[in-house]
Order: sequence, then structure tokens, then C-alpha cells
Amino acid sequence: MIYRLSILFFLFTSLQPLEKDPFIVILGTVQDAGFPQIGCDKGCCEKYRDKKIAKQKVSCLALFDPSTNQKWIFDATPDLPEQLQETDKLQKGDLSGIFLTHAHFGHYTGLMYLGREALNAKEIPVYTMPRMYDYLKNNGPWSQLVSLKNIQLQKLKADSTIMLTDEILVTPFLVPHRDEFSETIGYGINVGIKSVLFIPDIDKWQKWNIDISELVTAYDYVFLDGTFYKDGELPGRNMSEVPHPFIQESVDLFSSLPLVEKQKIWFIHFNHTNPLLDKTSKEYKEVKSKGFNVAVEGLKISL
Repeated sequence: MIYRLSILFFLFTSLQPLEKDPFIVILGTVQDAGFPQIGCDKGCCEKYRDKKIAKQKVSCLALFDPSTNQKWIFDATPDLPEQLQETDKLQKGDLSGIFLTHAHFGHYTGLMYLGREALNAKEIPVYTMPRMYDYLKNNGPWSQLVSLKNIQLQKLKADSTIMLTDEILVTPFLVPHRDEFSETIGYGINVGIKSVLFIPDIDKWQKWNIDISELVTAYDYVFLDGTFYKDGELPGRNMSEVPHPFIQESVDLFSSLPLVEKQKIWFIHFNHTNPLLDKTSKEYKEVKSKGFNVAVEGLKISL
């Protein structure tokens, strides 16, 4: 009887599909300060207190390669501890590296959890552009992470591809944004014949010397800055000070694309005021009805 049960268990486990292809997972979807946002007593964050919308983590993408047991994240957010726990649920093992986009606090301050006061990590590769490299190396407390070898800075070059494995390639490219302390970049991720575009922060599309519509057609999955839904979303504030492309503008810009191209687009990096955080909102339903997607935590895409 025990022998027969052992055979059945072996057959059952051997028939279970094993994850072998690389995949990406969205670990967070909101703007640097998270949701709910500190000091907000407006209706948007009241929905959290009324338990209509759950807490949302800051924008972050993870890339996994089960065949080599490696994993990387794109941006180190203030929610890094929880986000790394999520990666461990999906694939055990140490973090193979962190790719940073820029020096706005929601995109790099999670590095603090790698220090000796917390994880006390050992030489985790942190991929950055030259200005960001110098900023981390020469300014405390980040410089201590370098001197104590908690992180190992790896300098990137715009439009220059690096190989993470035989089939995984990552290419950084400059995008226009408020570059007070560093450059701002997006990433192209190529895995075999599949490709992912990640641009969580950018100024207006018109300020870029690249046609974003052409990039949409060139990639299989496209994650784009969706910080604000429309102009006037921040009452009493000049929104030209934070010139992200409004989702309404992006939807209009991509309106002539075929449906199959629109369906590649996932909006991400939502401000706490953005109605797309509420799946019951008319704005959410309108964006979806026009063929576009809205990124959610836990979204998993096999490559």
C-alpha cells in the first residue's frame, strides 16, 4: 500500500508544470509616496480608510529566470522589504541585481534596507547611469552602502545593452524628466523573442525625441507612466511643475493604433489621486473599454 501511494505521489508531482521560462511580476503600481498618501484626507484616500481600496505599493517590476535561479528588480522603492518577500514566494534565492531609473525618492530609497541596520546585504549589483552612480557613491548615507560593500555599483551607458544571461538582455535609454540629482531612464528588456518596455516616469511625450507609438509597436509588453489621469487633478497646484503625460493625453495619442497594439499598453505609477486606482470608477472602465490595460500588483507575465 505504501509502495503504491509512493508511485502515485511520484506520478502526480512529475506531471505538475515546472516554471522554466523567464517571467515578470508587477510588485507595485503607485507613485513614490504610495497609497494611501501621507497627509491626504481627500476622497481618494478615504476609500482606503473605508476599506474600498487596499494599500498599494510603489511602482516596481521584477524579472525572474527560473532556469538559472536568478531574479532582478527594477527600482528600489520604500516598500522594498515587502516586495522582496513577494519575490521569495515566487522564487527562492538571493537578489541578483537592482536596476534604478532615477533619483526621485520612490525609486531608490529602498536601498537603505540593504544596509547593516537591516539586511546587511553582500555586494548586490546596483545598475545605474553615470550621474546616479556618482550620487550614490559620493553622498551619505548611500555611500556607506558602497564602502561597506552592501551594494556593488554597476555603471550603465545609455542605449548600450548588457547581457544578464544568454537570453536576457537589458537596455537603458534616457528619457526627459526632472533630473535634479541624476539622469532618468527607461528600460527595454529582451528575453528571447519577447520584449518588455518599462517607463514609469517621463515628462510629456512631446518633449522626447523618440516616437513612443513606434516603441509600442516594437515591444510585446509596454508599461508606461500613468501618474495622473487628467489636468486639474491636483487642485491649487500648477501641474506643469510635474509634467507627466496625462492618461487622457496618452489615450488620445494612441487612439489611432490598432487594438492589438493598444492591448500591449499597461499604465503604471499612479498618483494617489488617480481614479484608475479604483476599479469601479468610470475612468477605469473607460480606459479598459478603449483597449488599454491598468497594471495591478501581482500581475505575472510569462516571457
